[in-house]
Amino acid sequence: MANELTWLGHSTVLIDFDGTRVLTDPVLRRRVMHLVRTAKVRPDALDAVDLVAVSHAHWDHLDLPSLRQVGRKLPVVVPKGVGRLLASRGFHEVVEVDEGSEIEVEGVTVRATHAEHDAGRGPLGLKAPALGYVLEASRRVYFAGDTDLFDGMTGLASDLDVALVPIAGWGPRLPAGHLDPERAAEAVRRLRPRSVVPVHWGTYRPIYRRGPSGDAASASRFAARVRELAPDVDVRVLGLGESCGI
Repeated sequence: MANELTWLGHSTVLIDFDGTRVLTDPVLRRRVMHLVRTAKVRPDALDAVDLVAVSHAHWDHLDLPSLRQVGRKLPVVVPKGVGRLLASRGFHEVVEVDEGSEIEVEGVTVRATHAEHDAGRGPLGLKAPALGYVLEASRRVYFAGDTDLFDGMTGLASDLDVALVPIAGWGPRLPAGHLDPERAAEAVRRLRPRSVVPVHWGTYRPIYRRGPSGDAASASRFAARVRELAPDVDVRVLGLGESCGI
């Protein structure tokens, strides 16, 4: 079996480690609150998922209807403080982790890493941190979730095969705790993966705006800056639903 990943849009990535399939931050619906998806997810893309990893509780990363679509019986790894919400909605196997935790689920080693991001779910909602994850089986993949630059990025994980790095968003401005294309390229310079796939762009737009936010220009800016800062890193800009080898 091949090692490959498929970008399903926003921060939703299906990572296949020789047949063991990990899904990150599943947000699959055509509309989430005031955001509209620019392309549907193929139903067969979600076949045989083994594990879900959720980086934080913001609505565009932790979407309960999307998680139900993937399945309530699957193991779901979440930041500490999120588990009670999922358990109350009927999810059977919820694993809470803290920054620095390392666990093995379905044959995949999951290490929770720091993320520089304020992850509260509204003023009256649950409070839980944002995390990134280093996922390792036959390959080693870093999923950043939502984050800004932080000192610990340098040396965060050695010998990374792929980094999944956010480069934009869905609105005209990026608030603190996010990476724009240039800062995302600096993150790549610090991480030094063999290859990088930009995520968190070109998928959702507010219903009152035309065309996707974080459009192809963001991906082009990112790729160009990575070539300057880390020319040894292979930049793989994927279209929605497109796959590449790990």
